[in-house]
Amino acid sequence: MNTTEGKTTRCGFVALIGAPNAGKSTITNNFVGSKVSIVSPKVQTTRTLVRGIGIFEQTQVIFIDTPGIFKPKRRLDRAMVGSAWSGVDDADIIVLVVDAKRGFDDETRSIIARLRKRKRDAVLVLNKVDLVPKEKLLGLSAALNAEFPFQETFFISAQTGQNTEDFYRYLAETLPESPWYYPEEQMSDMPLKLLAAEIVREKLFLFLRQELPYVLTVEPELWERREDGTIRAEITIYVERDNQKVIVLGKNGMMIKRIGQAARKELEALLETRVHLFLFVKVRENWQEDAARYHTWNLDFNA
Repeated sequence: MNTTEGKTTRCGFVALIGAPNAGKSTITNNFVGSKVSIVSPKVQTTRTLVRGIGIFEQTQVIFIDTPGIFKPKRRLDRAMVGSAWSGVDDADIIVLVVDAKRGFDDETRSIIARLRKRKRDAVLVLNKVDLVPKEKLLGLSAALNAEFPFQETFFISAQTGQNTEDFYRYLAETLPESPWYYPEEQMSDMPLKLLAAEIVREKLFLFLRQELPYVLTVEPELWERREDGTIRAEITIYVERDNQKVIVLGKNGMMIKRIGQAARKELEALLETRVHLFLFVKVRENWQEDAARYHTWNLDFNA
């Protein structure tokens, strides 16, 4: 028997899959109680597998927040989709997250077809239910369950927390008996320097309201904790062309300054210490064809 203070413990991996912007990262952050996966209103924000770790009663639940699954067009797209499906293969429980407002679209239909081919069970979560009339939700649930024999269906709003506790309790009771894999206080297996780079990329999505965030990559160059407890972080933003660099920097460097200030403020709140954040913007043509860029984020260059 695996116990914590005499009680049986459980532990396991839960893969969240779904179309882009279905709310997988919001669910992960909501459960963990802290940001471990970046969020933006734009699709395809998450690029790699992010593990968010939390405790519900006596169960340690390890969420695998996967990149949104979509029809890939570029090498980076293929690597992201490949990363998502690798998360599925490693999971104890698979959860298909569907944006209830968007409904049963072609991307979700394609995901269900691949689940059927893999012969894996899955749980259905209809997210953003606070934005949809009840009658529509019931019809959507019926259509999805007619397409695939989901083990359970949950109606939640990760943004507001509506009905999330029932979903988390189901996961906690269904995962296998096991010792916890991580220390109780650990919230993610992502190194802090990578989380910092992801937070910078999130701010690029928020401040650059166009397609530019999709053609850049962000990489940590230095992460150093000083003797006084503060942190020095140097992060490089790679773009493909000079005119993209100009946009990221902004007039008189004002855009990169705003991005840096927002990222630094969030990092200091998360880490509860002062952060000296330095951002650099460099041009690297065709970085999407550079295998080293993929290695940093554990993406398969040859996917």
